[in-house]
Amino acid sequence: MKPASDEKVFQVDGAISALLRIGVAASLVLIAGGTVLAFLEPGGYADTPAELSRLISANPAFPRSLGAYRHALFHLDGQAVIIAGLLLLMVPPIVRVAVSIWAFARARNGIYVAITTTVFLLLLLSFALGRAG
Repeated sequence: MKPASDEKVFQVDGAISALLRIGVAASLVLIAGGTVLAFLEPGGYADTPAELSRLISANPAFPRSLGAYRHALFHLDGQAVIIAGLLLLMVPPIVRVAVSIWAFARARNGIYVAITTTVFLLLLLSFALGRAG
């Protein structure tokens, strides 16, 4: 028979595994749906060769502010939906690292808390640096 702590670890791992699977599946749906929208919307990539060349150019014209992105997403702009899918794809691994910190802290495993916290801080730093430049 397994100890109660092993059973809790197994439950946490199962929940994290389910979160990762659901996150990837939802992201896939958003990315595929956004791609279809981008090609089928009026004035989209299928209608206008200039739009298709804009898609693959080095300086794509896409909203750079949060307000403009929200507006594009609200109007189901294909690119905005694809970006939502990509952002969603990043969430489950981040949550997994955060939950791992909590799980290691509950197990009183200081080394792994320190390592996992360092990984989490590096993730946050990469987001901050990506946003800045």
